[in-house]
Amino acid sequence: MPTTRDETSPAADTAARRQNNPGTRDSSLGSFFKPKTVAVIGASEKPGGVGRALFENLGTFRGALYPVNGQRDTIFGKKAYRNIASVPAHVDLAVIATPAGTVPGIIKECVAAGVKAAIVISAGFKEAGPDGIELEHQILEATKNTPLRVIGPNCLGVMGPHVNLNATFSKDMARTGNVAFLTQSGALGTAIIDWSLKEKVGFSAFVSIGSMLDIGWGDLIRYLGEDPQTHSIMIYMESVGDAPAFLAAVREVAPVKPIVVIKVGRTDAAAKAAASHTGALTGSDEVLDAAFKRAGVLRVQTIEEFFSMAKMLAKQPLPRGPRLSIVTNAGGPGVLATDMLVECGAQLAVLAPETITELNKVLPPHWSHSNPIDILGDADAPRYAAAVAVAAKDPGADGVLVILTPQAMTDPIATADLLRTYAHMEGKPLLTSWMGGTRAKTGRVILNEAGIPMFDYPDEAARAFANMWHYTESRLPRQVPEPGSEKPAPFVAEPDEARVTDLIAAVRRRKGTLLTEYESKQVLSLYGIPTVETRLATTVDDAIKAAESINFPVVLKLHSDTITHKTDVGGVKLNIRDASEVRAAWTAIEAAVKAKHGTGHFQGVTVQPMVMLKGSELILGSSLDPQFGPVLLFGAGGVLVEVFKDRALGLPPLDPYLARRLMEQTKIFKVLKGVRGRSSVDMAALDQILVRFSRLVAEQRWIKEIDINPLLASPERILALDARIVLHGPEVKAEDIPALAATL
Repeated sequence: MPTTRDETSPAADTAARRQNNPGTRDSSLGSFFKPKTVAVIGASEKPGGVGRALFENLGTFRGALYPVNGQRDTIFGKKAYRNIASVPAHVDLAVIATPAGTVPGIIKECVAAGVKAAIVISAGFKEAGPDGIELEHQILEATKNTPLRVIGPNCLGVMGPHVNLNATFSKDMARTGNVAFLTQSGALGTAIIDWSLKEKVGFSAFVSIGSMLDIGWGDLIRYLGEDPQTHSIMIYMESVGDAPAFLAAVREVAPVKPIVVIKVGRTDAAAKAAASHTGALTGSDEVLDAAFKRAGVLRVQTIEEFFSMAKMLAKQPLPRGPRLSIVTNAGGPGVLATDMLVECGAQLAVLAPETITELNKVLPPHWSHSNPIDILGDADAPRYAAAVAVAAKDPGADGVLVILTPQAMTDPIATADLLRTYAHMEGKPLLTSWMGGTRAKTGRVILNEAGIPMFDYPDEAARAFANMWHYTESRLPRQVPEPGSEKPAPFVAEPDEARVTDLIAAVRRRKGTLLTEYESKQVLSLYGIPTVETRLATTVDDAIKAAESINFPVVLKLHSDTITHKTDVGGVKLNIRDASEVRAAWTAIEAAVKAKHGTGHFQGVTVQPMVMLKGSELILGSSLDPQFGPVLLFGAGGVLVEVFKDRALGLPPLDPYLARRLMEQTKIFKVLKGVRGRSSVDMAALDQILVRFSRLVAEQRWIKEIDINPLLASPERILALDARIVLHGPEVKAEDIPALAATL
């Protein structure tokens, strides 16, 4: 069922924000990050209070700062104002830290005063239950059709390091830099800031987004995509919120600026915890993965990876390819890094002959003569520097990882000092892993300050390089198979969208939600998807005539507009060879259906030829995700589809490139391409079938679910042998159907 618009659903959040933010309000969010005047509403001197922390943190702000407190005349010697209206200057940004019940009224005052940006720090809104939800509705109503935009509520706040803006109650102020960090967890945000100070990572913006009452991921991503001081965007996400807006923004920004997301709630238990924390619901994690891949988001799974990517994006260029050279003074760590590199989808660089020649000149005779470049345990700082200089010039290397272990002859400090020369190689990131404790500490500091990412362990560094490469890979131009490498797809006429719409309307008029197999195959055929010949028989004599016309052997299948899974009720009979077997099969199917479901559910049979082709049974399907709308499924099919679970998910619509990438994620893809003497199926034709299926899903929004199982793929033909289509019920309104999230 599509998600109804209850008060806590993502659909409700989406609807509210769209109503609240018509096109006239899509203005710059610059007042949040580069305001000239800031008012702290709820500023106080109370020890341990949020209002005090906010006001003190804003003490270094380069613009004008005004405390607002209805109970005091001064705050730390600075004149305090009773309300926002009494502030003697126009306020760009209002930071609100008052009890939740007071916030709607304060928001109304901000609107009247012409404030364009408000950060609601206060908690006690939808995460607290129905009363909090009502307060949010009041805020939305107060800001409707006004210029005022809101971040929060229930958030840590916002930092704009380039103007010394710390509108948070975090103790530390972030360094200036080029990474934007967005988070749904204020506590994690403070940890990130603390970590960044140690690692010398700077930020262009920091946003604790809170409950996303108004401003969501899409708004911020679009703004930061145009911000010249932001080179990459890091996101800690608990819920997607407005999924179409998020994907639309990401598709615009990801091709030019890396977007890295760590999304929690992968398991059912974690999803429930995240929902409790944010007051929002989370969808299927598999669907989210598919959406991220489609949009060009790089998803990481651990905090360690997240921190690693922050370091890399802040300090080094993206690699142009997947090949890494490793320079090490110990074989074991080099192998450890190699394993991780390959497991993560990158590769070792193959040293060019001229590189080996140059390394022979600067390294001892017993160096490894291959990659990893083992420069031996007695390597001193000059040997390290010479090896790195040669490795960096190798045309086959897209990055260099330098590993140092604290052996007797090792000088971690001098080596780090010499490597500073290579901190900024164009198109080739330099990564380092100074292993150990006390002896490595000073060297790590030198490298961090030079802008060279430092990792405690070499496998962490290898994974970070691979992740960087995967982002680069996602931006490469789409490439379809080379002409002549495959048979051309057969010509298929344009889909007859109008006839399908009429057919679906007829089913809905009879108040049905299940298309019969016969009707389902009609729909597929009208969209150019080849189906096995199927004839409808409502009497046993009609079934015999159809079988004789088709030619034996044939298949009989239950015809019913109420029963979805025919095999579960004995509704499929195979390899029927004469009229007497047709009669026996008819009787058996009818009896089985009546025994399990009673009269009225057996409405005849369909008669189909017994397809004798050898090939692979596939499944091609679609269902609805409450956040992302229609989702496509492709994989190994047949009766054991749930057992093998060899499948991949994607979002419609597809083009031939996206269709091929979807199939490549499955194990059955290798079989389709031909393996162990088996011929390849017509892959270009299969591409087109997926494209047309995705178009059907995108255009026919009353379809709730589709299964083509099996879709038989053989070298001779590709045929839909069975099909099942389920529609939304009569209780569903068109506006309640989740929208299509992806566009080409």
